Amino acid sequence: MDWAAVAYTAAALLCAAAATVIALGHIYRHLLHYAEPIFQRFIVRIIFMVPVYAVMSFISLILPDNAIYFTSIREMYDAWVIYNFFSLCLAWVGGPGAVVVSLNGKTLKPSWFLMTCCFPAIPLDGRFIRRCKQGCLQFVILKPILVVITFILYAKGKYEDGNFSPNQSYLYITIIYTISYSMALYALALFYAACRDLLRPYNPVPKFIIIKSVVFLTYWQGVLVFLAAKSRFIKNTEKAADLQNYVLCVEMLIAAIGHLFAFPYKEYAGPNARPSGGFRESLIHALKFNDFYHDTVHQFAPTYNEYVLYNHNEGENTQAKYPSASAVPSSRDVELAGITVVPVTSSVSSNQVDQDESMTTPIRHKVDPPGGMYDLSDLLDVDLSSYPAKVPAISDVRKQ
Repeated sequence: MDWAAVAYTAAALLCAAAATVIALGHIYRHLLHYAEPIFQRFIVRIIFMVPVYAVMSFISLILPDNAIYFTSIREMYDAWVIYNFFSLCLAWVGGPGAVVVSLNGKTLKPSWFLMTCCFPAIPLDGRFIRRCKQGCLQFVILKPILVVITFILYAKGKYEDGNFSPNQSYLYITIIYTISYSMALYALALFYAACRDLLRPYNPVPKFIIIKSVVFLTYWQGVLVFLAAKSRFIKNTEKAADLQNYVLCVEMLIAAIGHLFAFPYKEYAGPNARPSGGFRESLIHALKFNDFYHDTVHQFAPTYNEYVLYNHNEGENTQAKYPSASAVPSSRDVELAGITVVPVTSSVSSNQVDQDESMTTPIRHKVDPPGGMYDLSDLLDVDLSSYPAKVPAISDVRKQ
């Protein structure tokens, strides 16, 4: 019996189990104190990264012949985490409408650090926000497609993990994956650089660091491990894969502890916090994917002619929509996603006015009541004691 292999498998199991228990306990507390659904939905999804990584890595370690299926699930969750962290940052600052107004007239200056030194200043408008979100969404969409292609090629013997031979598809899929992955992380970095001041109250730096560390470093860690196997620093690709899975089990324990400090549930468990529902309702809300669907339609469909301002006080079912032909709450044109929405004078229903003025975004507007209807309740307080009980006729008045 290889006692060394048994020992490190046992250590991996211990770390993976501890990481999973800590993360699930953390998620459970967030769901019990689900006072801010629009924020905590994304936080729960991000924290769930730890059990997914830990369990998939350990199963890949003990079942190396079927590891490709489990590592693919783990890598798909990479894309999901990036999207949810971007959505969380966008929700923190009040949604796209609030960002457009807050950053109006500002630009992102050329920077060596952001690799924009050779480009003119980037206007921080609606188009910039849309491009950032597209950068994250393209990775979420592309990764499952790459996984399906990988399974097909693997079944035909054209794919082998860690084999950089031009005759194998691993090299080409890795290149495509790296480009898409880098674009998503770059879009996230650009958004953070543009909205740094708006995000400061939410202390995003530790959150950003832990997300970048887990998602970005673990990916390149795997690439480097397989390159080490190709360079004969590691015996073969099987040993390289085992090392990668073992290290991930250990790293997930560190990540689970880091999430406790980066995304504390106590921020939502104060004496004034009001959970939106029970545990079951909170779990269902966090697991629903309708926000991703609407985001994808809104960001990519060229026929989508509405700009949606989300009401972050309530669920996604209470959205206020401003079609391009109706009045919008701005004194100037708002340009988003290539659609220019021009303010016009029009009447809307009183229900719509109530809904618009209850929005948490700084964009608000007022319109005249429809049909000339005004509130006459002020007339009820008029003192009529000084007036005669009987109003004289017109002829009587003339005689007087």
